[in-house]
Amino acid sequence: MDLFDYMREQNQEKEAPLASRLRPSVLEEVAGQQHIIGKDKLLYRAIQADKLSSVIFYGPPGTGKTTLAKVIANTTSAEFTQINATSAGKKDMEEVVRQAKDSRGMYGKKTILFIDEIHRFNKSQQDYLLPFVEDGTVILVGATTENPYFEVNGALLSRSVIFELKPLEKEDIKTILKRAVTDQEKGMGSFHAVVAEDAMEFLADVANGDARAALTAIELGILTTPRSDDGKIHITLEVASECIQKRVVQYDKTGDNHYDTVSAFIKSMRGSDPDAAVYYLAKMLYAGEDIKFIARRIMICASEDVGNADPNALVLAASAAQAVERVGMPEAQIILSQAAAYVASAPKSNAACLAISRAMEIVRTTKTAPVPVHLQDSHYRGAKKLGHGQGYLYAHDYPNHYVRQQYLPDGLTDVKFYEPTENGYEKQIKAHLKFLKET
Repeated sequence: MDLFDYMREQNQEKEAPLASRLRPSVLEEVAGQQHIIGKDKLLYRAIQADKLSSVIFYGPPGTGKTTLAKVIANTTSAEFTQINATSAGKKDMEEVVRQAKDSRGMYGKKTILFIDEIHRFNKSQQDYLLPFVEDGTVILVGATTENPYFEVNGALLSRSVIFELKPLEKEDIKTILKRAVTDQEKGMGSFHAVVAEDAMEFLADVANGDARAALTAIELGILTTPRSDDGKIHITLEVASECIQKRVVQYDKTGDNHYDTVSAFIKSMRGSDPDAAVYYLAKMLYAGEDIKFIARRIMICASEDVGNADPNALVLAASAAQAVERVGMPEAQIILSQAAAYVASAPKSNAACLAISRAMEIVRTTKTAPVPVHLQDSHYRGAKKLGHGQGYLYAHDYPNHYVRQQYLPDGLTDVKFYEPTENGYEKQIKAHLKFLKET
């Protein structure tokens, strides 16, 4: 590298976006992803020992896929080459393979090939790489935002370890933002900016696990905000909102407004108003509420307020809860909307909720009554001698698979816990139970 190349590289680095400049160079600087780079984890040990095999990093934008590749580049003694699948073709790969063979043959050095957006490669391009990954000519490090099990050649997958990166936690984003504001060498420390705590919280929330989005916003804020009379740049909540182009919603996740909004959401579903339920859902999502928390509230409402009036409500809510964890935002908002609208529109019954409340109260306030002898377990040696299970009538041996016998303990035989309503499917349950009692 001559002087001009060196100066050009230095200028490019200085003019690079903050997210690029602040990228960690060692594992200890990486925020989040401790489930794969914690000190006792395989990836951490492999990078530190410079014994990396082919890997594929899979996760949403801004979670550190390229960052981990750069850390590997700074840590390894192998040759490190990077290409982007959106612009690279077969000729680029042929050149990489040629150089990799030369490095291994002449100097005994391995070559790590980092392919960003690897899912963009078509099948023939991925097939071309396969023999060189298999024989160790190159060690593949792929990065993709798409599920590799759907987008990457199965043969490549079988020769690689898949590491899934999660959206960064709010505290991870805050750690990165604080480093960005104070770091004199790589960050914006020389600007002497002061970021208000509520602005920091807001950016960390609305970034939705994407560090790049938060860093872009803080950089824009510092570069475009004039200095105050004290000579400092003050990033307020209003400035932060402008920079990330998201309106501040009055929704404090630890304050009254949070509980008011959640309460309104639940009561709207209970009150059979799907429009209001979806509105409050949108308000929570916009403010960065945890989608798993929202899904839990929908499941509870499906059982507490819909119950057996529509048993499918709980099935749908539980499926939605599982789906949002697998899909993530922004698509998870569609799944939550479907579930909330269904639960809000379903016929309502709290009979199951009242039943367990009554039963719990009886158990709490009365002496525990013994299980009737004929219902006691008779599947062990000696049960007959004790009389356990004797006199039990097997329901399936009788018409309608029902036979009248005592199930509740003595003293509780006339107590009613579950009283089905006339709503939805529960009307059929009520009619069926009445039919059985009258036979």
